[in-house]
Amino acid sequence: MSDLAYRVAGPDDQSAVAALDDSFTTDYVYDVAGGDLGFGLRLVAVDPPLVKVFPAEDEDDAGDAGDDDPAADVHEIVAVGTDGAVAGYVAVAVEEWNRRLVVHQVTVAPAHRGRGIGGELMRRALAYGRERGARTAWLEVTSVNVPAVRAYRRMGFRLCGLDTTLYTGTESEGETALFMARPLDR
Repeated sequence: MSDLAYRVAGPDDQSAVAALDDSFTTDYVYDVAGGDLGFGLRLVAVDPPLVKVFPAEDEDDAGDAGDDDPAADVHEIVAVGTDGAVAGYVAVAVEEWNRRLVVHQVTVAPAHRGRGIGGELMRRALAYGRERGARTAWLEVTSVNVPAVRAYRRMGFRLCGLDTTLYTGTESEGETALFMARPLDR
């Protein structure tokens, strides 16, 4: 991490952020079993390993803070190497009505993963939320992104819900949206 600088993203960073590879490979996925009164997650091995490549965002959706509040002020932080290359990125926004920090995206370039960059980006994003009076942080992650779920758990996030229909009609159909949250202690 010491060879990186962390700063607020600017307009000149947007093409580098858009070019970050957010794909991942996993040997496990979460199988979601639900009933009328609850749900459960079961870690299931997959062979061969699952390689997930996210589709490119539409130009109209890039930088959008979400359908609930498209005008929300999105705060973006980048991790930049000494060569000027963007190694990681986080985008967050505070929902004023419930004082919740929404984590829209966290991406670390594959060559930089496992070095604590995602954790440092999240630490800075959570600090931003605290500064703006947010009480909790919240995010959504697909059930097949076990590496991210594990990382978020290490960062203090806990499962708080799911949606089995969020990805219906998308390239991620069949996956389940997992919602994770954590308090923002002062």
